[in-house]
Amino acid sequence: MDLEVDIVREGDDRPRYSEDEDPDAEEETEVEGEEELPQTIADASIDLAAGARYRATGKRKTAVARVTLKPGTGQYLITGVAKGEKSLEEFFPRHTLQRTIRQPLETVGYEDRMDVVATMHGGGVSAQAGALRHGISKALLEADPNLRSELKRRGFLTRDARVKERKKAGLKKARKRPQFSKR
Repeated sequence: MDLEVDIVREGDDRPRYSEDEDPDAEEETEVEGEEELPQTIADASIDLAAGARYRATGKRKTAVARVTLKPGTGQYLITGVAKGEKSLEEFFPRHTLQRTIRQPLETVGYEDRMDVVATMHGGGVSAQAGALRHGISKALLEADPNLRSELKRRGFLTRDARVKERKKAGLKKARKRPQFSKR
């Protein structure tokens, strides 16, 4: 096992691992046995006519995202049930969620040539981000079916089917049992 020493030196007040740090300031780490994925797909040929609209629905847990891709400048307009219309940075303030959502378009190389208009409902923040990524990937597939193998290889087309298990009769939660009493 490779373990790193977790020592904080005096004067180093910042946390070592932060979810809200700048995504551009990340260090690249290479894992053994894992091949390096190319940044963009060169053979993506999506019709960017003025009236081109590509629609799809993405899901994750109980969140549903109805996504429309159209030619534009890379803007995200997301409408939530209680949040109203907001940009990506306002709707998802965490950098990790923003990066998750941007992955499919960055893979194809269309992050600054297509606008994303989405309607979200259900689920929490993380589930909504996963649903949005799934919806964008499916809309890209509708735009260019040749992208299927690369998007599938990177796991963008797989619907994450993990949902909360239902509560069973006689139990406190899905699997937690009442405390056993000997007498």
